[in-house]
Order: sequence, then C-alpha cells, then structure tokens
Amino acid sequence: MAKYLIQARYSPLAMEGLKKDKATGRKAAVAAALRPLGGKVESFYFTVTEIDAIVIVDLPGNTAAAAIQVATAASGAVQLQVTPLMTLAEMDEALSLESQYRAPGAGR
Repeated sequence: MAKYLIQARYSPLAMEGLKKDKATGRKAAVAAALRPLGGKVESFYFTVTEIDAIVIVDLPGNTAAAAIQVATAASGAVQLQVTPLMTLAEMDEALSLESQYRAPGAGR
C-alpha cells in the first residue's frame, strides 16, 4: 500500500458545510470515500494556513489517488494537492540506482 499526502483547500461553501459536519464528520466522509478504492486514512489534521486540511492516506497506487483527486475536484467544494510519499527504504533504493542524466548545458 502506498502513502500519499493530501493537502486540501475548502471553498467558502465547503467551510459552511464543515461547520455542520464537524471535523470528525469530515474525517469519516473521507474514510468512506477511500474505502471503495481500497484505501484508508492514516491521519487527518486541520491547519490555520492557506491549506485547510492535511491528510495522510494509504492507497493501492496512483490510479486510486487520481480517482479521489478527480472525484473531489468534480465536486467543486475542495481543491486537492496529492503527493506520493516514499519510505526511507524506498528512498535508499532510489539512491542506489544509477542514472545517466546530464544537466542542460553540461558537457558530455
């Protein structure tokens, strides 16, 4: 299962809905939306910045992550930024791989 960071920005209308649902209601709604995709909420936080909520979720992969992003965007109530997260072991594996990348303008 892959982990994703979801950063959410609520529309003014969605903020009015949040007052009715409460924070616990929002977490339950997000968990219910992820369940059919094979996902679950690991943690859910609200912030006092330009990002209204930060959620860490487990999903089977990028297709499920795209599905939740598209469904949420289609509602018009929330803008999401979904970021795949890597474990330390995954990053160590990436660091062990060799690449033949050449920076623009660098010699051959």
